[in-house]
This record gives sequence, structure tokens and C-alpha cells, in this order.
Amino acid sequence: MARRSSAPKQSSVTALASLRAQIDAVDERLHALINERARLAQRAGISKHQDGHTVDFYRPEREAEVLRKALDRNHGPLRNEEIVRLFREIMSACLAQEEPLKVAFLGPEGTFTQQAVLKHFGHSVRALALSTVDEVFQEVENGAADFGVVAIENSSEGTITNTLDRFLASALRICGEVELRIHHCLMGKMDSFAKIMRVCAHSQALAQSRGWLNEHLPDVERVPVASNAEGARRARDEQGSAAIAGEIAAEVYGLRVLAADIEDRADNSTRFLVLGRKLLRASGADRTTLLLSVGDTQSPGALQRLLEPLAKHGISMSRIESRPSRRRKWDYVFFIDIDGHAEDASVAKALSALKKRASLFRVLGSYPRAVL
Repeated sequence: MARRSSAPKQSSVTALASLRAQIDAVDERLHALINERARLAQRAGISKHQDGHTVDFYRPEREAEVLRKALDRNHGPLRNEEIVRLFREIMSACLAQEEPLKVAFLGPEGTFTQQAVLKHFGHSVRALALSTVDEVFQEVENGAADFGVVAIENSSEGTITNTLDRFLASALRICGEVELRIHHCLMGKMDSFAKIMRVCAHSQALAQSRGWLNEHLPDVERVPVASNAEGARRARDEQGSAAIAGEIAAEVYGLRVLAADIEDRADNSTRFLVLGRKLLRASGADRTTLLLSVGDTQSPGALQRLLEPLAKHGISMSRIESRPSRRRKWDYVFFIDIDGHAEDASVAKALSALKKRASLFRVLGSYPRAVL
């Protein structure tokens, strides 16, 4: 009986070894280039500050430019999302050489806001979990945190009003935005729906999963809590309690995922704002948020007259929200998002005219639009 030749097998092994050697060579070059980038970033930081501190080195508009260039260069096989994540982590690590940025967010650990922090800043930051949105504002205002991240609106449930209201008394600026796809999971320590007595979650999560809950758990109590992670913590500690949160919360708090993707809309997304203390330069693809009011918001045509300069100068308004001014009853302020940067020529002209008509005029921030 003839012996089978081992040549094809040996050839395959040789080819695989050759490919691995090529990968190792590429890894070596990548490593050298990443270290070279880190040294250049270090020099750039020190050159800006005689004492060598990098607290003011972080430039969101510059990072947005870098990420957009990476996307323009990308022709696969890696997806755009992976390219953005890789470059974000490289920039995060390079910046953290001097000292990591301190970023406040609504905790505890495992919230969607924490995911937004990591998506925007990378993992080489010091994330500070706080109990309330007010505390996030306060920590950035007093300098204990360099930046803060807060949720501002959901694609299904609309504006998160307590975040908007906090801007009325704060001098903080908006330095960026993050868009995050939100996938909700039902989780708990029990092994069946029949053992669930209550579902704990942030009011937004309960609202975003209302249809699913009505269908599958119509008679179970729904308990609003400060955050989804707080709900997960209660599900860990309380018999009969389940929670709605992101999958990461199940890992953090040792819970079973009883049902995944229970949000009512497949495109459910939340927009987060990055809070800081300074206005930014233009990045080339920006958004500006304004806080406005007029002397008598109840007079006919008051809002139309206030906003007329935007139409005159061809400025697109992407969002408007009214909130009580807290000056007197039935008096309102308006939060408005427009396309462009406050320093763009056409935007600057519109804002100059608008300011003359407004009784309250504040540029809350001009910042890069979310990259993916």
C-alpha cells in the first residue's frame, strides 16, 4: 500500500509560519511607530506648558480631526468603528503619559454613561463615578474633574430635562458629544420571569422598554432608580428584584441576562454631552448649542423674531427645546442646537444679530460633532 505524501501538509505549515513571521514584523513596526507617536505627543505637551503639566493639552477638536482623517483613509478590511476605537485608544494612551484625564460620570460602575466616557476618551482615563448629575457638574466646576459626561437626549424618549436645567445655573461649556447605541437587557439572580416581583431601572430605561414590559411582565412593579447600575445593584441584593441595564452591568454585578435587546426600537440611541470649562476652536464639522430667551416669551411671534437671523444667514437649526426660566411663571428659555462653529463667518454674523434681540444669550459650546 502506497504511503501518502506529507508534502502538502508541510507546505501548509511552512506557509503559516511565513505569514506569522510577516505579522510579527508588522507588529514590530507598529510598536515602534506607536512609541514614536507617544514621544511626539509628550514633547508637544511639554512645549505648551513650561511646568510640563498636560491638563490643558487635551484638544477635543484636534482628536476629532485625527479620527476623521483615519476614517477617510480606511478602505478595509477593518470596519470604521474598529478604526475609530483603535485610534481613540492610541490617543488616550499617549495623552495619559503625564497624568490621566479625570472624567466624571453618573455612576455607579456599569452605566451607559460610563460606556460613553470610554467611547469618547478611551480607557486611559481616570473615570469618576458620581451619584447624581448635579455632582458631575459640581466636580467639573470646582476642578476636581477635568471633564464630565452627561446624557442629554434619547432617540425614543427625547430630552433628559434635569441635564438641561443644570445649565441654567452653571458656567460650564459643552466640549463634545457622544452617540451611543443603547441595548437594554433584563437581568437578575432568578432563573425565570415568574420569580420577578419588581423591575428596577432608570426612568428612561423603563420608558424605552415600555412595550416589551407591557407584553412580557405586565403585572410586575416598575421601580425608577437613579441609574441602571443602581437597579442592577438592587437586583443583586434584593430577592425578587430584576433590573434593566446594559450587558456590562450583568458582568459587574454577577447577574443572569434573562432577556436581551428588550428596547422597543432597534435604533434606540442616546446622545451624551462632554462638559468642560473652555470654548474650543473649530474642527471643521461642528455643532453649537445656545441658551436664549426674550423679554416676553408669551407675546405673538416672539420666538420667530428671535430666531429670524438664523434663517437670514442660512444657519440650520437641528434642535430646539424650551424650559421654564425660573424667573417668573410661564416664562421660558430656549436651548437650541445649530450647525457650524460660533467662529464660522456666517454663524458669527447670525449670532451677533441674534444677541441684539435676546434678553438672555449664551453660547454653551461650539464642539465637534460625534464621530460615529
